[in-house]
Amino acid sequence: MILTTTEEVPGYAVGEVLGVVSGNTVRAKNVGRDITAGLKSLVGGELEEYTAMLADARTEAYNRMANAARDLGADAVVNVRFATSQTMAAAAELLAYGTAVKLVPRK
Repeated sequence: MILTTTEEVPGYAVGEVLGVVSGNTVRAKNVGRDITAGLKSLVGGELEEYTAMLADARTEAYNRMANAARDLGADAVVNVRFATSQTMAAAAELLAYGTAVKLVPRK
């Protein structure tokens, strides 16, 4: 499966658009991370606990989007994008989305 942020895949044409696919996850902060992050925010620097949490969330949303495309029989997902939103005071959603397509080789 090809997943790309571009509109086209080199060497291929879009033969069929199967539709928009997405994958998401909602992650909540926890007390242990909040205490550590709060202390780090006093002195500055990267909040590594949150960086790791968001990286895991991005991977999970990306994989869910790819699985949704596979379920449609797609060869690729083009125009892949990510979005985030705060769902409540201590939780955030990470959304991956794109267009599932069938590809045909260019001649």
